[in-house]
Amino acid sequence: MTKNNKGAVVITGASTGLGRATALLLDKQGYRVFAGIRTEQDGESLKQAASGNLTPIIIDITKAQEIKSASEFVSLALGNEGLFALINNAYAGVDGPLECIPIDDIRWNFEVNVIGQIAVTQAFLPMLRQVKGRIINISAICGRFAIPYRGLLSTSKIALEAITDTLRIELRSSGIEVLSILPGGIITPEQADKVEANCQKVLGNMSTEMKAIYGKNFRICMEDSAKGNRSGGLPVEKVTAVILQALQAPKPKREYFVVQSPWQLKLYALYKRLVPHQYFYDNLYKDI
Repeated sequence: MTKNNKGAVVITGASTGLGRATALLLDKQGYRVFAGIRTEQDGESLKQAASGNLTPIIIDITKAQEIKSASEFVSLALGNEGLFALINNAYAGVDGPLECIPIDDIRWNFEVNVIGQIAVTQAFLPMLRQVKGRIINISAICGRFAIPYRGLLSTSKIALEAITDTLRIELRSSGIEVLSILPGGIITPEQADKVEANCQKVLGNMSTEMKAIYGKNFRICMEDSAKGNRSGGLPVEKVTAVILQALQAPKPKREYFVVQSPWQLKLYALYKRLVPHQYFYDNLYKDI
C-alpha cells in the first residue's frame, strides 16, 4: 500500500449512477480507485470530476478479454501493493412480463448480473488474496423477494446473494471478507430514463393479445419504478455512505440493508411471511 492512499479499490459499473457516485466518494476519501467504465468518453467525464488518483479502466464484464486486460492493467499498476477491495456494482436491467421477454435478452441479463460477477471476481481474487482484502457485492432488496415485471432483476440478485454466501465460506481460509449491500430503489434520474425507454420498447414489441393481458399493469409498475428513481427513492449519498462504512469496518457485517427507514424492511418481511403471496402483491401494488 502506498503512503498517499488508503488502499486500492476496483469498482465496476462506474459510468453513471451509484457506481460513479461511489467511485468519486472513495477517491475523495483517499482510496486509489480503478473505476470500471464502458467507453472512453465515460472515463474522461469521471476523470474531470475526480482527483489524479482515480484511474478509469474499460471493462465490459460480459467480455473475457476486457476483464483480462483490466485485471492485468491493475495488477501491473499495483505491483506488490495488492487490492484492498473489489466492488461488484455493474448490472443490467431487463424488465417486462417473463412471458414476453426474448430468451436472448434473458441470457444477456444473466450474463451481466450473474456470470459477469463471477468472472470479474475470479480475475481479481489473486490481488485480493495478497492483502486479505474484501469483496463487496451490490445486491438489492429485491434479492429477498420477487417483484412483478422486474422478475429478472429479482432472480439475478437472488443468485448474487447465493454467490456472495458461497464465496464468504470458500474464501474464509484466505482471510477475504465477502459481503453484500442491499439497497432499496435509489434516486438516479438516468436510470429512470432507461426504465421509461425500456417500458415503451417492451410495449411496442408486445402483440395485441399480450398488451391486453399485461399492458396496463406493466405500465403502472414501470411508472412507479421510474418515479422512485426520480424522487421517491433513496438519495444516492445514503447508499454510498453505507458502502464506505462497509469498506472501512475492521470486521464488516455480512450484509448491509439500506432502506428509507428501519421499519420498512421489517414490514415487508413480516407482511410477506404472514399473508398469502398474491394478497401481498395485490396490496403492494394497489393501483393495479
